[in-house]
Amino acid sequence: MRGVSFCLLFSLLLLGFVQASPNYKDALAKSILFFQGQRSGRIPASQQITWRSTSGLSDGFLAHVDLTGGYYDAGDNVKFNFPMAFTTTMLSWGTLEYGNKMGPELQNARTAIRWATDYLLKCARATPGKLYVGVGDPNVDHKCWERPEDMDTVRTVYSVSPSNPGSDVAGETAAALAAASIVFRKADPAYSKLLLSTAKNVMQFALQYQGAYSDSLGSAVCPFYCSYSGYKDELLWGAAWLFMATNQKHYYDLLKSLGDDDQSDIFSWDNKYAGGHVLLSRRALLNNDKNFEQYKLESENFMCRILPNSPSTSTQYTRGGLMYKLPQSNLQYVTSITFLLTTYAKYMKATKHTFNCGNLLVTPNSLLNVAKRQVDYILGVNPLQMSYMVGFGPHYPKRIHHRGSSLPSLASHPLVIGCDGGFQPFFYTANPNPNILTGAIVGGPDQNDGFPDDRSDYSHSEPATYINAAIVGPLAYLVGSTSI
Repeated sequence: MRGVSFCLLFSLLLLGFVQASPNYKDALAKSILFFQGQRSGRIPASQQITWRSTSGLSDGFLAHVDLTGGYYDAGDNVKFNFPMAFTTTMLSWGTLEYGNKMGPELQNARTAIRWATDYLLKCARATPGKLYVGVGDPNVDHKCWERPEDMDTVRTVYSVSPSNPGSDVAGETAAALAAASIVFRKADPAYSKLLLSTAKNVMQFALQYQGAYSDSLGSAVCPFYCSYSGYKDELLWGAAWLFMATNQKHYYDLLKSLGDDDQSDIFSWDNKYAGGHVLLSRRALLNNDKNFEQYKLESENFMCRILPNSPSTSTQYTRGGLMYKLPQSNLQYVTSITFLLTTYAKYMKATKHTFNCGNLLVTPNSLLNVAKRQVDYILGVNPLQMSYMVGFGPHYPKRIHHRGSSLPSLASHPLVIGCDGGFQPFFYTANPNPNILTGAIVGGPDQNDGFPDDRSDYSHSEPATYINAAIVGPLAYLVGSTSI
């Protein structure tokens, strides 16, 4: 608790949620294990979340291609590639930055990444001139409450093409494949080369046929994963990762030609600007490359909009200390921004760098203290003493908005549960879910630090792959840091 004033510490003690640091090692293992519960496709014998079984083996059939595999995005049975690719990029980035602190979890992180990239490669390589970007009609799926193993809804296949462009989903897919190519560069060189060559082709497609995938696909992706921020941020993000993977001047020139004057205080599956800036600031800080100075400045402007005591802050915090951005699944923004805080602080520490927000001096610990506070809050150091990671600590959400978790497993209930069969008695019951989705981080509490633990309240009780993907890095950092 270094850097916390005595008055604040005393008030926290009165509120009753100053505790010893959570077990970050356990949280890290569980945050990665969660992805097994989201798997689509043929489940391997090594599966540890044993209540999940094989599903989605006909995915791609309607387009005469094999699109099995990948992840269901959240509590539903749809494969949305836009958030799935962002999930993959963030898992890869976390592994690249913090893999040396992961210990035995490094191999598990690589396995989680590969489950996604195997699928994304199929989507990018199955049909020349097309990028498949999703499987399953979300409007139909969201009317059902059934296990993925029982899916009887139409598995519609969605794609973008020269006549129906999707620069955002293509740029993010390129970023995911490029980032993963660095992860596997030494572990599996042949796979790494395949990832990188495919990333280059997908990025070229994103640039050559520019347009938002929301405009091409409409209600198949909106309002679920509309590209609200446009697609220029994904072009920047994809170019940044390809530059990191190749060091080719071509991608540097592309970055400069894109330009941006983003002033957002968000980082998410939709808006990648802040992530791109922090990633590229690495060159300015660690390599002392003046060509990347603008990204360092952009990153620091972003941090000034996040820090609670900065004169230019635009970020709210709850009374319990949680960053609060938006009512819908707020923890997705908390974990993503926490990743950037931790990672920029890491770069600062390595170079003994500081900066100013107005008259406020910002040190690496200024960022790390906020980051640790967010992680600790999620893991139970909060007014409710509720861990928002399922299966972590003594108190955690028991009624999460997740079909597989809330319905009995095939082993305990071998009869098919059809589209409508899961609502009664399983969805509309106050009983806890029968299956524990270990490691899942839910949408989180409201702006008053309240959490009803209500299955029907999806904005607070639904987990998502991209919430988890972003916290893996900060957890690995905290595992390897005895003090901040």
